Amino acid sequence: METDLIFDIGLHRGEDTEFYLKKGFRVIGVEANQTLCAEAAGRFPAEINSGQLKIINKAVANAPGMLNFHINDKVSVWSTLDPEWAARNRRLGAESRICQVEATTLAALIAEFGTPYYIKLDIEGHDLQAIEGLAGLPDRPKYLSIESDKDSFRALRREFAVMVSLGYTAFNIVDQPNIMRQVPPNPAKEGKYCSHQFAYGSSGLFGAELPGPWLTADAAIEAYRPIFLRYALTGDDPLVKQYWIRRLLCRLGFGARWYDTHARLG
Repeated sequence: METDLIFDIGLHRGEDTEFYLKKGFRVIGVEANQTLCAEAAGRFPAEINSGQLKIINKAVANAPGMLNFHINDKVSVWSTLDPEWAARNRRLGAESRICQVEATTLAALIAEFGTPYYIKLDIEGHDLQAIEGLAGLPDRPKYLSIESDKDSFRALRREFAVMVSLGYTAFNIVDQPNIMRQVPPNPAKEGKYCSHQFAYGSSGLFGAELPGPWLTADAAIEAYRPIFLRYALTGDDPLVKQYWIRRLLCRLGFGARWYDTHARLG
């Protein structure tokens, strides 16, 4: 394991990579959207020149090849390989355009750059397919995080089953809209200390610096039950159709939110 290496899968504009670089980690940033790769490259020229950051313009999937990528120009973080996610985006008023992108796998990235300490995945509906590529590898990252499914409890159970099969035994559920309130601990528990204000939509702290308890897989799945209930009531395709009732439910703490699941190798 390369203890100073992080894979940022779903680089976007480098919101998370900025934090990792400030903490002294080397970063492999992978992003399917060529325009966003160019933006990130313009943001970190010194780190690219020094070799601390390498940006790869590819998608990450469970097999290499050319794939359809749904680019969402209205909400760039909603760009996806998953046609069902693209259909959801369309229902929410954010149409996508399709282009072909080259896909790689986590196994191929690890073969080229080494096993990272942490992998952050946020690739809109394809996180699970990506981490399935870790199966069969002799070494795996100590930590990884994915944006968990919020529509299907069966899909959520499959996520945990895959992570457990890969050797991950402890899990931390992170409420993503609260990321902006996170404060890096001093002294640092990962890398070196840095002062940092997390941007909305970023993944935030990771590893030993995460707030909240580490849970078993069964306990983490149970913790997701009220999260799924809130999402079913007030999420993208809500059971509650009346807007004023949804507003009231949100004020009462039943608003839909999205969560990342962080996993720690046993």
